[in-house]
Amino acid sequence: MSTSEDEAQPLEPADKAQLDREFEQLYRTHLRDVYSYAYYRVGNHHDAEDLTEQAFLQAYRHFERARRESNGRPMRPWLIRIAHNLAANHHRDRSRRPEANLEAVEPPTHPHPTERVVAGREELRLVLEKLNTLSDDRREALIMRFALDMSNREIARALGRSDGATKVLIHRALRQLEQEIARESEAGGSEDEDE
Repeated sequence: MSTSEDEAQPLEPADKAQLDREFEQLYRTHLRDVYSYAYYRVGNHHDAEDLTEQAFLQAYRHFERARRESNGRPMRPWLIRIAHNLAANHHRDRSRRPEANLEAVEPPTHPHPTERVVAGREELRLVLEKLNTLSDDRREALIMRFALDMSNREIARALGRSDGATKVLIHRALRQLEQEIARESEAGGSEDEDE
């Protein structure tokens, strides 16, 4: 039996150079997205940088096959899926260690749609706090949608879901997040009235 398509065939030097150029372009195009996703998932710059580096190292190892199998579709969902898996491993590995207080979390320094919507640090802190109360799949979908400005189709590919299921997931996540924030606002308002 001959070698399967999945087995790596040595590339010619010219093909390897072309592949490296394509990966470099992929890296330049999506570095900020992968870092932002990692930051929103883990909550600090150092771990986000580590996860970003790991994601691109893993992507580089599998780039030729992924490019071949993508059939011309965008590669960003594939990269975010790698970062998603690494962040899940990160949380699983650190589940027994205490986490940093959300008060210490600094928002990313580059502007993103989520930060433009949230009109202040205290509101951002509340949104991030309530985002962490959502189930993993809902939190992931909202991070991809609003922090990375991914389309529903890209999110569906990254999460391995259908387009319809992803649309419902985002709708329910937004509704739950709005309810959580409203509950917090009502509780905060009644505390102020009691004083």
